[in-house]
Amino acid sequence: MSQPKLLIVEDDEAIRTQLKYGLREHYALSFAENRAKALAIVHEVRPDVVSLDLGLPPSPDTAEEGLKALEEILRAAPATKIIVVTGNGDRQNACRAIELGAVDYLSKPIDLGEYETVLRRSTYLQGLELESARHAAAAEAGARFEEILGNTPKMREIFGMVSLVAKTDVTVLVQGESGTGKELLARAIHYKSRRRAAPFVPINCGAIPETLLESELFGHEKGAYTGAHVQRKGKLELADNGTVFLDEIAEMSLTLQVKLLRFLQEREIERLGGRQRLRVDTRVIAATNKELKSEIAGGRFREDLFFRLSVVAITLPPLRDRGEDVGVLANAFLRRSCQEYRRKLQFSGDALSAIAHHPWPGNIRELENAVQRAVIMTRGRFIEPADLGIAPAAAGERLSLREARNRVERQVVVDALLRTKGNISRAAGELGISRPALHDLLEKHQIDSKDLRLSRAV
Repeated sequence: MSQPKLLIVEDDEAIRTQLKYGLREHYALSFAENRAKALAIVHEVRPDVVSLDLGLPPSPDTAEEGLKALEEILRAAPATKIIVVTGNGDRQNACRAIELGAVDYLSKPIDLGEYETVLRRSTYLQGLELESARHAAAAEAGARFEEILGNTPKMREIFGMVSLVAKTDVTVLVQGESGTGKELLARAIHYKSRRRAAPFVPINCGAIPETLLESELFGHEKGAYTGAHVQRKGKLELADNGTVFLDEIAEMSLTLQVKLLRFLQEREIERLGGRQRLRVDTRVIAATNKELKSEIAGGRFREDLFFRLSVVAITLPPLRDRGEDVGVLANAFLRRSCQEYRRKLQFSGDALSAIAHHPWPGNIRELENAVQRAVIMTRGRFIEPADLGIAPAAAGERLSLREARNRVERQVVVDALLRTKGNISRAAGELGISRPALHDLLEKHQIDSKDLRLSRAV
């Protein structure tokens, strides 16, 4: 098994020498004496753990340079665990470093035994995180259908319908609230069909003025109207042999509904200003967030067009009805945003509970935007409900078995630490677990044993 890679950023040569001889048997060591060299080694070596002295030149009497190095290292290598080393009594900058993403801190003079314990814990935690990431990726892969994530019985049923419908050319109507993923479902039908090599052409019927929508769909001949200087093909013609996705179909005028119905019946189009009927082999998938039967009753949608569109109708459930899919989606969005913005963040227990209980009126689109915003704005290592812009789960709400276990587990750990005045070894002994296992629980539940030791002393 290869040794963990450890970068020690320290400007004091005597300390570097001490650490070199004390750690060389257990770690693959690299050394840097300033921020620039540290960044170069991070890019070249990709260390598992970085030991970072906050008092670096050119301003060794302040933590300014060290904190800059901390932020730059985490941007370059978000998965790297960073332990900061501070001057004796410099708790304020140590806490600032923890907020920025360091996993632990030590004060000078360095006690080699304590230092090695912190290093072992950090490498252990990184291994756990990597394993957790592998499990999350496997869960995401198991729930993936084309570009859609879902593992609930209802979503599995929908995926089965898509697989069957994709083998045919029937018109499909996709229904569901705004933000539920109707276009993604339409794309899945297209890319699983024989038409996958031809264009998928989306058009939002509610975003285009009625006077232009007909030209967008059917095209126009040169001179058909003022400003029509050249012949232009419409979306239905451009998608020949492929698929047109008509989003917000309920916003289409009754006049245009008649022309669309004629196309679905005859599979021919006539450009505006033209006299020639053109045969077009284009599949139509329509979508709406409205109840079309109510629109029909109100005289705003043609019943005959509804029947033509809904040869197969698929209704996507709102996110609030998709159970554990919410967590899978949130973690997938978190992983994607962390990669995009080069950050290493996790949801806190409160955030996961809040995500599970929030109604998400904007559905998947709202969840994705909330996670992306949180990745950009969160200052520490854990995303909290406030970072997501949602309220914490209210007290008295029903808990899942997992949530209940986590709460009991956290309280048991806190009680053991209070009884032992924050002594890790004694608390681990009382709980019947190892010190590394207890440190893992402290990380999981965001418990600071130092705070418990201080609270006991007051």
